[in-house]
Amino acid sequence: MPQSEKSLIARIRRISGTSQGIALGIGDDAAILRIPPGHEMLVTTDFSLEGVHFRRDWHSPESVGHRCLARGLSDIAAMGGEPVAVFLSLAVPEKLPQKWVDGFLRGLTALARQHRVALAGGDTSASPDGILADIVVVGSAPVGKAVRRSGAKPGDLIYVTGELGGSALALAKMYASPKKKLNAKKCPRHFFPEPRLAVGCYLRERKIATSMIDLSDGLSTDLHHICEESEVGASISAELIPRAHHASLEHALHGGEDYELLFTTPAGSKVPDKIVGVPVTRIGEIQRTREISIWTQSEGAKAKRSALIPGGWEHFQE
Repeated sequence: MPQSEKSLIARIRRISGTSQGIALGIGDDAAILRIPPGHEMLVTTDFSLEGVHFRRDWHSPESVGHRCLARGLSDIAAMGGEPVAVFLSLAVPEKLPQKWVDGFLRGLTALARQHRVALAGGDTSASPDGILADIVVVGSAPVGKAVRRSGAKPGDLIYVTGELGGSALALAKMYASPKKKLNAKKCPRHFFPEPRLAVGCYLRERKIATSMIDLSDGLSTDLHHICEESEVGASISAELIPRAHHASLEHALHGGEDYELLFTTPAGSKVPDKIVGVPVTRIGEIQRTREISIWTQSEGAKAKRSALIPGGWEHFQE
């Protein structure tokens, strides 16, 4: 059984850490944040629900805490921002062991320390059924400089960071063998994804990216998001998409939860092969028409062009 709410809040306060961006953190009715002069505030929020985003028999509490925060930090990375503070609202069942809550907080605060961001507040509650964690991340970016989804132009080249499909492959293995627990160290992109904050800042500071999004719902779906907001189309090549070891094209296109960055840049821009150690790969080009397509090629056959249908994650979809 978890500690009382008062004891739990006191425990969270002890491990919440400090940050220059927090003038007043846990302990009052509201936090006071310091946004750097000449910067705008970025705010994102994400749910992590038991049975939807994680399962206790598959994911360790440390992994759940890490993934919970990684989702929010990745949104800040996708706008080229820097995190300022984190807020956590946590609802847990009465019979949940305190050991699980401690592990969750260890996973979350370890990632927070890695990116020098502190937990500044939130809420706790009893849950009648299952664990619910809502993370809010506040970040900042220079005024008018945050990278949006709406900046892609015809002729821009399309890039992705890292490798895709690793998280979806791990999930597929767990569904195939529900009682067999995967080794988290062998599947880090699923259990402990790394938000690309340094890459996002690099692209924003050097004015390389015209548009950007994090790959949380899947390449096919997130590319559509950029095209919809930018009112353009796109063409990508299946052969160019960097895949995780053993991941299929379907995993890479539709799997999601890789938390890599998808961005566009003018054709003449110099984009390094690696940014702060993370590989960067060109996979296609933005088109003037609103069509979104993919080129695939079978051995011994000509390349075939077909419509790229969004196949990633979407809530409330059958």
